[in-house]
Amino acid sequence: MEKVKAKKHLGQHFLKDESIAKAIADTLSLKGYDEVLEIGPGMGVLTKYLLEKPINTHVIEIDTESVVYLGENYPKLKDQIISQDFLKYNINEVYKDKQFAIIGNFPYNISTQIVFRTLEFRDQIPEFSGMFQKEVAERICEKKGSKAYGILSVLAQAFYDTEYLFTVDENVFIPPPKVKSGVMKMTRKEDYSLPCGEKLFFTVVKTAFQQRRKTLRNSLKTLNLSDKLREDTIFDKRPEQLSVDEFIVLTQKIEADGVQS
Repeated sequence: MEKVKAKKHLGQHFLKDESIAKAIADTLSLKGYDEVLEIGPGMGVLTKYLLEKPINTHVIEIDTESVVYLGENYPKLKDQIISQDFLKYNINEVYKDKQFAIIGNFPYNISTQIVFRTLEFRDQIPEFSGMFQKEVAERICEKKGSKAYGILSVLAQAFYDTEYLFTVDENVFIPPPKVKSGVMKMTRKEDYSLPCGEKLFFTVVKTAFQQRRKTLRNSLKTLNLSDKLREDTIFDKRPEQLSVDEFIVLTQKIEADGVQS
């Protein structure tokens, strides 16, 4: 079969640099899991290096043309190709309660949604690594005090240690994207349970950053906090001034005030 044509509506940019593909595959530690799921394998430039590792590899691909190409060119993937949309697919149909890593050269138009979906399955995903648009990879790893620091940064870092690994030039893709790319990795924390209500924590973080220029006293008005709590000095700050740990403390204070979710 001829090579797959990149489809703009799927955000496809096929990596052509073998050394970068190998470097991404090598970000996996292979510790604490025997399974890996590659999202958006395209023509398998990364897949081939995963198949060399002592791990069971599945790939999930929504593009039917890519699915056919992978089936014809990678016999080791027999029965390991999931022709589905990762954002909608129930991955426990494959993994049940197993631990597995996620990796990929992620389609940029859904990359942040892939991270949020991963957080939903964090009990089963000890490791996550791959390529994003550079600014998205940086945002996931950003620390407090930066304009790039936001919802994605706080929620990812609440459960995972994040690390920006390296930058990738536009010219190693077909077709080249208009932006640089970045490879990052998330490693689940040894203790990733939160000492506060998780649902409320998500609500506090998302609500705070929806009006990021305002102080927390103003941005969290919709939570109907007591006047006494709103006098706390933490509410003088804007959301980007709070670390993940400080967001946890904030959530605990709000919980103690009687707010449940």
